[in-house]
Amino acid sequence: MRDKESQHYFGLDIGTSMVRCVVGMLEASDDSRLSVIGHGSSPNLGMRKGSIVHLDDVVDAIVKAITEAERVSGVHIQSATVNVNGAHVSGINSKGVIAISAANREIDDNDRLRVEEAATIVQLPPNREIIQVFAKNYSVDGQDNIKDPVGMHGIRLEVDTHIVTASTPSLRNLDSVLDKARVVPVHRTVSSLASAEAVLNRQQKESGTLLLDIGAGTTNMVVVEDGEVQHVAVIPVGGTNITNDLAIGLKTDLDIAEKVKITHASLQDDRPKGRINVEHDGRKHFFEADDVHMITEARIEELLELVDKELKKIHRSRKLPGGVVFVGGTANLPGLASFAKDKLQLASRVGKLQPMGGLIDTVQDPGYASAVGLMMLDMLLMPGDAPVSGQPNGNVFGFVDGLFKKFKR
Repeated sequence: MRDKESQHYFGLDIGTSMVRCVVGMLEASDDSRLSVIGHGSSPNLGMRKGSIVHLDDVVDAIVKAITEAERVSGVHIQSATVNVNGAHVSGINSKGVIAISAANREIDDNDRLRVEEAATIVQLPPNREIIQVFAKNYSVDGQDNIKDPVGMHGIRLEVDTHIVTASTPSLRNLDSVLDKARVVPVHRTVSSLASAEAVLNRQQKESGTLLLDIGAGTTNMVVVEDGEVQHVAVIPVGGTNITNDLAIGLKTDLDIAEKVKITHASLQDDRPKGRINVEHDGRKHFFEADDVHMITEARIEELLELVDKELKKIHRSRKLPGGVVFVGGTANLPGLASFAKDKLQLASRVGKLQPMGGLIDTVQDPGYASAVGLMMLDMLLMPGDAPVSGQPNGNVFGFVDGLFKKFKR
C-alpha cells in the first residue's frame, strides 16, 4: 500500500486502443492547485471493446506507459487509481432502510454508512460484484430529498442509491494484468466518472449534465444531477467502429481507413467537397469526401440513438440543462458537438480540463480526460484503505462531495 503522506498521485487509464498514465502533485506555492508533472502513453493491442483478451499485450502496454511517465516525472510508480471499462459495467438503483438506534435518535456517520450498506443487499448473479455505491438522496421519517442526514433526528432512515456493478471475471483479469505489471490498484472507478471529475464544474454537476467518454471500443456515459450520480452505462461502440465502417464502405484496408478517419472524417456542414486523398506506404489513395461523411455520420447517429435510449430509461431525454460534454479520443471529431446538439436536442460541447499547472499541453487533449480524472481521484480519495465520507480534501477542486460518499475496492 502506498504511503498516505505521498505527495504524488497517479492515474492509469487502460483503454481499448491506448494506455495512458498521468502523474500529478500539489503545487508548493498553492496546495489547492494540482500540477501535472509526468505522463506516458502506449498503444494497447490486448483489448476488445474495453475487455481484456490478451493479458500479456495489456501488461506490455501498461509497463511502457508507466515507464514513460516515470521518465518524464522522475517518480517511481508502484500504485495508481485505475479504470474499469467494458460493456459488462452497468448501474442499478437500490434502496436501503434502517432504524436509528441511538437513545436521542440523532443520526451520525455510522448510521449513514449502515443505510448505504443496507442498499447494497441486492440479488446479483454470482459472476457480478459491486464496485461503487453512490447515495443520491436520503429520507428521514418520510421527509425526502435530504442530501446529508447527519445531525438530524428521526426513527427511520432511507437512502436511494445508484450501484455500479461489473463482471467478476473481468475484474479478476484486470487484477492479473496489474499484478504482472507490478502496479497496486489503490482505487477502481468507471472511466466516465473519472472524466467527469476532470472536466465538469460544480454548476454542471448540480444542474444535470451528461458526460460521454467516447473511446476506441466503448462509450462510457454518466449522468450527474444535483451533485449526485444518477446513471452509469457503457455502450460497446466507439471510434474503432467508424474505422471499420470506413474500411467496408470505402473498400480499403483498415490502416488506410484509420488515416481517412483522422485526417478527413467530419460532421461539419462546411466540410471539403469532392475527392480527398491519404498517403500510405508511399502510395496515394483517393476517396469521395461525401462517402466519408455519410459513413461517419451514420455511425455517430447510431451511437447517439443508443445514448438517448439510456437517457429515456431515467426520463432525462432532452431534459438536462447542463447539456452534453464530450471527452475521449473521438471527441476530436470535427463538428461532433453541433451534430449531437441537433440529434439529442441538448446543449453540447467538448470538455476542457479544470485549471491546473505543469505539463498540461499534452493532457489537454480530450483523450487524456479519464487519465487526468483518475489522477485527481487518486488524491481526493486517499487514504486508499478507508471508505470515503464527508468532504475528503474538500478544498481541492471540491467536486467529490456527494459523488464518492462510498467507494468500494
